[in-house]
Amino acid sequence: MNTARHARLLPWKGEGGKPCYLSGEPNGYLTRVADSIEKVQLGMAQDLLAHADDLLNSPKALAGELHYLAARLTESLDQVLRVAESRGARLPDPDEEEPDEEEEEEPCPRWPAN
Repeated sequence: MNTARHARLLPWKGEGGKPCYLSGEPNGYLTRVADSIEKVQLGMAQDLLAHADDLLNSPKALAGELHYLAARLTESLDQVLRVAESRGARLPDPDEEEPDEEEEEEPCPRWPAN
């Protein structure tokens, strides 16, 4: 049994940068908090990407600004990868799914030849 399927990776780090996991109620309060934080993190990443595009296209960008941007992009990428890992771990495993007997695939209809 894959324990990653039963515990959700949360969008924040614990003490010492260790990952935090949530097990239990899939629609509980902490799950909704985690969903909300993920949404904020993804929105901030999108805004930061737009800012990065603007700054990198500016010939007046200073080295300090670029360094600060690189640090924020690194933080954002870390958060986005954590969200992707968490969401990917919650996807159903195609090998574990059983096909429904009632839902058999029908062949594609053929169009009459002209």
